[in-house]
Amino acid sequence: MNTVTGTSPVPPAAPRPVGGSYDPARTTGGGLAAELARLEAQAELSFTEELRLLRELGITAPGATVLELGAGPGAVTRRLRAALPAGTRLIAADIDADLLAHAAGPAVELLVADGADLPLPDASVDFVLLRYVLQHVPDPAAVLAEVLRVLRPGGTVACTEVDSAAWGAADPAYPELAGVHAKLAAAQRTAGGDRTIGRRLPRLLRAAGFTDVVLRPFATTNDDHPTDAFAPQLGPQRLEPLVASGVLTLAELALAADRWNRFRSDPDAWVMMLGLTAAATAPATRGSQEGHPGHLRNTPPR
Repeated sequence: MNTVTGTSPVPPAAPRPVGGSYDPARTTGGGLAAELARLEAQAELSFTEELRLLRELGITAPGATVLELGAGPGAVTRRLRAALPAGTRLIAADIDADLLAHAAGPAVELLVADGADLPLPDASVDFVLLRYVLQHVPDPAAVLAEVLRVLRPGGTVACTEVDSAAWGAADPAYPELAGVHAKLAAAQRTAGGDRTIGRRLPRLLRAAGFTDVVLRPFATTNDDHPTDAFAPQLGPQRLEPLVASGVLTLAELALAADRWNRFRSDPDAWVMMLGLTAAATAPATRGSQEGHPGHLRNTPPR
C-alpha cells in the first residue's frame, strides 16, 4: 500500500514495443506524425507495381486468408483491402499496438503479435506479406519459420525489401553523399537491422524450408510521379534524427539538404527507386516444428 495516499501504487507503464531496428517516432524528422505521412507517401509511390507482382503470386485468389505481417499503421493494409476480392479474410499484424491502431478499418482484423510468435493456428493462412519488415528484425529466420508454420501447404509468402547497394539510380548523382548514406545504413545495423537484406532473401527463404523461390524487382521513377513525391524517401528529413543521435553532423545534413534541393529543382533530374520482392511456397509436406518457440498448434487467434 502507498503510505501517503492509502492506495495501491500504480505499476509503471509497460515499455512501448519497438519492432527491432524500427522506431516510428525516430525514423524521420517530425516524429511519429511525419513517419505516418512518409509511409503513406511510400505506399502511394510503389503500391501499384507491388500489387501487380502480388496478383501474379496469387494474393487475390477468392476466399483466401491473407496475413500482412508488420502492417504498421496500415498504409498498405487499406490499399490491399480495396484490391482484394470480397470474402477475403485480411489480418493486419504488428508488434506495436499503438502503430497498428491506425490500421483499423472495415473488414480488417488487427492482431498485435510478435512475428516470431504468432497466435494463429498451424496451416491457417493462404498468403503472407512482409513488406519492409525483415530488414528491421534481429532474427529473420525465426520470423520466416513462424510464417512457414501458419501457411497452408502450397501457400505463398512474399517479402518485399530494399538493398542499399542496389537502391536505384539518380541523374545527376552526388558521390559526395556516399558517406552520409553509409552512416544511415550503419545506424540501422547498430540497432539490429540490415539494409542489405534484399540480396539474401532467396537464401533465407530456402533455408527456412520454402520451395519455388523467385525474386522479382520493381521500379518507381519520376517519369510516373512528380520528383517532389520522392521527398519523404530521399529528402533530408530522413536524416534529421541521425543528427540528434550524433551519427551525422549538421554539416552533413546541410550537404544532403543542398543536394536534394539541387536535384528537385533540376527539370532534367531523373530518379529510379528499386524494390525487391522474393516469394516462395510452403511445401506440401514439411518436417515437424514441435519445440519451435512460436509453435502454437491449433491455438485459436487471441
